[in-house]
Amino acid sequence: MRNLVWHILLCAALAASAWASNKVDAEQVAREHKASFHWFPVQKTFLLAGEGDTLKFAIGLPYVSSHGNSIELKHAPEITDGHILLDSADVASLYKIDQVQTVPAVPASSNSLAKVSSSSAKIAAASTPAPAAAPTKVAAVSAAPVAASAAPAKTAAIPAAKTATPKNETAGTREVKTIVIDPGHGGKDTGAQGKNSNEKDIVLAVGKLLKKELEKEGFNVKMTRDKDVFIELGERANLGNQWDGDLFISLHCNAIDATPERKKQIKGYHVYVLRAPESEEDKAIARRENKVATLYGEKNAKEELSPLEWFKLEARLEKYKQNSYMFTEEMLKAFDGGKIKRQGGGVGGAGFMVLVGALMPAVLFEIGFISNPEEEAYMTTTKAQEDIAARVAKAVSTYKAAVHNYRETLGR
Repeated sequence: MRNLVWHILLCAALAASAWASNKVDAEQVAREHKASFHWFPVQKTFLLAGEGDTLKFAIGLPYVSSHGNSIELKHAPEITDGHILLDSADVASLYKIDQVQTVPAVPASSNSLAKVSSSSAKIAAASTPAPAAAPTKVAAVSAAPVAASAAPAKTAAIPAAKTATPKNETAGTREVKTIVIDPGHGGKDTGAQGKNSNEKDIVLAVGKLLKKELEKEGFNVKMTRDKDVFIELGERANLGNQWDGDLFISLHCNAIDATPERKKQIKGYHVYVLRAPESEEDKAIARRENKVATLYGEKNAKEELSPLEWFKLEARLEKYKQNSYMFTEEMLKAFDGGKIKRQGGGVGGAGFMVLVGALMPAVLFEIGFISNPEEEAYMTTTKAQEDIAARVAKAVSTYKAAVHNYRETLGR
């Protein structure tokens, strides 16, 4: 028995020794392959960004995101003595497969992890709620709480997205033409309920008016539902993909389960993008909107995503995130001066399942609180619904112009 124990310990030591001898510094890898290196200390993630692709790693997770796909590594990246280390075999495999032209290297100021953190501070700011001004070639990491010790989700995997026939340019980089409006809930799913109304009816009314406004502006407009029917969450984004949409807008009304006095206090609109939630309130709102999937037995339904799922998901949706922020910024401008004011900063992020499969810039818009008597009374009026639709349409038009202007700077 003692010999067996010693044999196991010896094998473990040899394996550790072999791994140690094959470690390479991530910053050195970046320099050798003419890629820029970016470290995000809060999320414990880092990027090796080249012109052809951005490789995204997470400390403690044996995966790397490349070209929107998650690839398994032999060894998870680790931090030792202030250095971020990768397995040399993993590096060789990645750069053998991915022979792309890269941008000039960003000089590393030091091999010290503390200095890396400092030099990456501006880049890490891209994962904050503030909307981005324009898309960038080097992707920014969303604030996903990736950790090796995090517990996996209890339910099944992220639903796969159906895609339309690909074009030469993807949504978010081409001219904005097709808008997908998704009035939340419907049919047997009433959504949140106010004293005198249901969420499903308010958002459908706004959605129809929004469609008319956008069509006046020359947009091709599709609706996931234009009557009181139930559409599964997973199917909504799939429809948008089949229509080859350029922007996905999911309309909802917010609600809070509280005392009558508290309900009178909580009000305002909020625009959400798909990213890891940064507050318990955002998590709670996402769980409420996602609950319909589990309630009605949708395949692959879940109320929250695990850290590993966020890691994989962000790689797939990274190309659309900056444009989602661009549109969010236009929404904030369009609703300034409106009857319904911003709730807090007006912008949030959470794991809304209705946005997960949308292969295009996408937002979920909580118009106002149906649980607030004043906002409920306002949102049920035709005047309010017309005003809300007009403001969203204005945001879409200014977003289209912003994308057009950005394309012109690129000579497209």
